[in-house]
Amino acid sequence: MSSAARPAPVRRTGLGPAQATALYVGAVLGTGVIGLPALAADAAGPASLVAWLFLVVASVPLAATFAALGARYPDSGGVSTYARRAFGDRAADLVGWTFWAAIPPGAPAAALFAGAYVEAAVGGGTRTVVLTGAAVLVAAFAVNWAGVRVAGWVQLALAATLVVFLLVAVLGSLDAADPAGFVPFAPHGWTAIVPAAALLVWSFVGWEAITHLTGEFRDPGRDVPRATAAALVVVGVIYLAVAFAVVAVLGARAGEDAAPLAELFAVALGAHGRAVAAVVAVLLTFGVLNAYVAGAAKLGAALARDGALPAWLARGSRAGEVPRRSLVVITVASGAMLALSVTLELDLATLVRLATACFVVVYGVGVLAALRLLPVRGAGWWAAVTSLVVVVALLVASGAYLAWPAAIAASAWGVTVLARRWRAATAP
Repeated sequence: MSSAARPAPVRRTGLGPAQATALYVGAVLGTGVIGLPALAADAAGPASLVAWLFLVVASVPLAATFAALGARYPDSGGVSTYARRAFGDRAADLVGWTFWAAIPPGAPAAALFAGAYVEAAVGGGTRTVVLTGAAVLVAAFAVNWAGVRVAGWVQLALAATLVVFLLVAVLGSLDAADPAGFVPFAPHGWTAIVPAAALLVWSFVGWEAITHLTGEFRDPGRDVPRATAAALVVVGVIYLAVAFAVVAVLGARAGEDAAPLAELFAVALGAHGRAVAAVVAVLLTFGVLNAYVAGAAKLGAALARDGALPAWLARGSRAGEVPRRSLVVITVASGAMLALSVTLELDLATLVRLATACFVVVYGVGVLAALRLLPVRGAGWWAAVTSLVVVVALLVASGAYLAWPAAIAASAWGVTVLARRWRAATAP
């Protein structure tokens, strides 16, 4: 394929710039802000702030790379489409399956983060956590069943509301900040920043997820870069502010509290703070699941359209269509993993790292595709060069958890080869 592509046509209907920005914010500013400050602080102490800063800076070239690809090649296949154009069918199948493999462990983890906040507010133990998580998954399914345009307006309202609430929590709790909370700064040593950064990848995935929805944008060539830039500013400021407030206000308790935002809201708003935090946590979780379920459902339909999944799932791959069959498969798989994780009492950090290992692989394939597809020495190409360095660092930090996407890649290769041979043998 030639690296040159005509600009995507402007459509009269579809997602506008405000909705596009809200989808990006919802995809990236999700459950990371409610759960990851505690997990990162537990891994590295106050030095986890260094990992947060690294990921914020690293997001700039990554987001720019996928914005350039999304604006030039708007398609429901997202990174899978870029891999197909750059490297062929097998690479596309690999990245598509890998993205899909991140959703079943990732969605339950996100839902259970929200459940922990509700439990902190109303009690009820594991039962409350699980029922809340299941309810959030069902809500994301229902909204996306109604269509992406409905999901886009819901996301716009959520993004504006949640940014305000998070700023209230941070600004309202800073009076209780104590410099002693930063001492010692690196209680587990400076090398602990590496595993903390591996966990925090969860907080910054999302730039690639919306590429599956760029075909729904009214003017992808204009709106994708603008929405990406606006979301970068919003997400970077909110993440750094929340992470700083958690360490400054909670101190040594920052790594022990499963619901750190609940404590910030309690300091800022008093007795009702934890209830407000529970509402915010549920809305944040719904926002990220809304975006990811929409993207994954579109991807599943696109993979089926291209022969990597059963043709029965292909309905809904075109712009403006709702991929309801793929949506059902994604939701059932996520629900099954939620039940399995509760039954086996899997650690949330394990679910997070399984999902983020997949996302790092998707980032890597997407960046390599960008180097081949984007105009050489253009702004997007240079962003991809910088992103390649970031991706290599994240792959190293992922460590043994890369075994999950490796197993998925092997399965994808075997299944797609057999499926295509069977189609060829049975073709008239």
